Amino acid sequence: MRLATYNIEWMNNLFDDHGALLPDGARSARHGVTRAEQIQAVTTVFQALDADAVMIIEGPDDGRHRNTVTALETFAAHAGVRARRAVLGFSNDTQQEIALLYDPDVMSVRHDPQAHADAPRFDTRFAIDLDVDATQDEVVFSKPPLELAVETASGHHLRLIGAHLKSKAPHGAKTRDEVMRVSIANRRKQLAQAIWLRARITAHLEAGDALMLMGDLNDGPGLDAYEDLFGRSSVEIILGTGGQALFDPHARQALQRRLGAAPTTARFWIKPEQRFLQALLDYIMVSPDLAARAPRWRIWHPLDDPDCWAQPALRDALVTASDHFPVSLDIDL
Repeated sequence: MRLATYNIEWMNNLFDDHGALLPDGARSARHGVTRAEQIQAVTTVFQALDADAVMIIEGPDDGRHRNTVTALETFAAHAGVRARRAVLGFSNDTQQEIALLYDPDVMSVRHDPQAHADAPRFDTRFAIDLDVDATQDEVVFSKPPLELAVETASGHHLRLIGAHLKSKAPHGAKTRDEVMRVSIANRRKQLAQAIWLRARITAHLEAGDALMLMGDLNDGPGLDAYEDLFGRSSVEIILGTGGQALFDPHARQALQRRLGAAPTTARFWIKPEQRFLQALLDYIMVSPDLAARAPRWRIWHPLDDPDCWAQPALRDALVTASDHFPVSLDIDL
């Protein structure tokens, strides 16, 4: 079975209000890319993935005038892929939803939000002292994680959590002091979200659940200058330690090689510096019981993966489709 996570940059812009695709010459949110070009590129990537399930990050909007499930199932029919049924959890107001496309012939999936003493439901608020002033702060998710109960056709039960943690970019800051203040505040909030998410993970592991945490964590070891101020990245918090640690080989490699080369899943153009920045942002973390099944991870990076590089149509599609690349996991379930 193959499961994947894929952040598709502003996928919402590829659909009209009725969930129909817009394969025209108008510009998509991708710089220098039309909607038709991005739709074709995403289609090519999905067909190459041939996944049983794809956790979609930045999925099309859901609200009064738009429907995420309709849009994604329309896309799946257009692409002709097996992962043709969509499920959405709590919608948000960012126009970037977290949803799953899956093959109903190989698994059944339902939205199943949880609540525990140390981790309330992700669409509520989490109380935590963020700055050690003995005062409880309330944290919310701008994009509540998607919690799914999955049963495979062979009878295996597992939990999937799709996550897209808030970016730490200091939007709106103008002076150096403002940049520092906003960056520290954003990192503090992101770490609080990671603690909240980790509490939910711990509850599942204590209950004996097989678990996958999938998505864009917008963070990684050594990614910004404020990490040392708090001691750990949110990735390290979510992974955990000891017998309840999740496993992702790319995260482990990055943690062990802070000064060396590390895998990357995203590629952004930095205009002031006239160069690309590559970063490890997308993960599939698994519980110890799933790690024991010898799963195989793959980053579909067009420049780093030899098979992607050897297929010009796929290589170009990966670059055109999004500023992130899919991460897949093959596992016997």
